[in-house]
Amino acid sequence: MHIGILGAGKLGTVLGRLAVAAGHDTTLASSGNPETIDLIVGTLVPGARTGTVQEVAAIADVVILALPLRNFRQLPTDALAGKLVIDAMNYWWETDGHEPDLAEAHSSQLVQDHLNNSRVVKAFNHMGYHDLEEGPGTGKAIAVAGDNAEDVTLVGTLVRDFGFEPLLLDSLKAGIALQPGYPAFGANVDVQTLHSLVDKKELA
Repeated sequence: MHIGILGAGKLGTVLGRLAVAAGHDTTLASSGNPETIDLIVGTLVPGARTGTVQEVAAIADVVILALPLRNFRQLPTDALAGKLVIDAMNYWWETDGHEPDLAEAHSSQLVQDHLNNSRVVKAFNHMGYHDLEEGPGTGKAIAVAGDNAEDVTLVGTLVRDFGFEPLLLDSLKAGIALQPGYPAFGANVDVQTLHSLVDKKELA
């Protein structure tokens, strides 16, 4: 597949390395001119390319969102229409500012509401970027939540490509269990343990 990643920070570059290592064509974009991230991507994600957000949306089979959550409002709805979009974002006040509505919301549902003609799946958000870097091949699990079973299965395949075991959840709504404040957030564990954490509905 051609994997597009919007965001060239710590999470975006780690996911980029995992995608390249798995043999996928990979293109990263930030909000500005691609030249501003050429050096970063060339150094941290060798084998990947850079492009504009519009270019990534046009060529990618799957687009991963690795941006500050507040930036979902600027995502191009027309360019991403019909695309499978993986939401790997979380609310952090340090980068998003103090936005109580974001802090309390089901963030992937906000993204889906904005990208109303895209297919949003939540994945890669509950594990820290450093654990994602060190996790391939260790039997650790990544949860995948979405409303379309085929999309969830496809993202589960991508999770395996990246070196993790997928835990497939049957709705985007179920993905709230992966957000900050819930027991599964921060989980760097095997499938059985992650499943037990997801099943805990109460706040941590």
